Amino acid sequence: MTQTEPAAHDGRAEELARDIDWDALHARAIQMTTRSYVPYSKYPVGAAAWTTDGRLVSGCNVENAGYGVTLCAECGLISELVATGGGRLKGFLCVNGAGEIIMPCGRCRQLLWEHGGANLVLNTVRGFKTMDQVLPDGFGPNDLDHYEEKIS
Repeated sequence: MTQTEPAAHDGRAEELARDIDWDALHARAIQMTTRSYVPYSKYPVGAAAWTTDGRLVSGCNVENAGYGVTLCAECGLISELVATGGGRLKGFLCVNGAGEIIMPCGRCRQLLWEHGGANLVLNTVRGFKTMDQVLPDGFGPNDLDHYEEKIS
């Protein structure tokens, strides 16, 4: 949680999720799995999110022979978000090639925190969760601002 953004409370995820078209996100994420480049793992991943200004952004995973430089689907989604005007994410999900909802990895949770914050809603295998539930005490831009204020 950042210093200026309150954490969502129990039940808040479901409340925040009500105005999100999850079927459209799921369909886009599945579509994105067909664009994945996965010659090594054979595990396609697609991600999709709504922005607070109503845009739909998405991404797919892109592998590389140097495994450490593989790009997760969330990386592509965040690139599209920034390239199309920036803004904040409000609803997110990712799927595997079978269309099953999966959880973002730790690195991608940090990316999602940066661009959605504590109240970004994720559709997970265990229902709706806010980012502060899947990444408690997340580190974000406000932590840097707070530090700069302390040393100034």
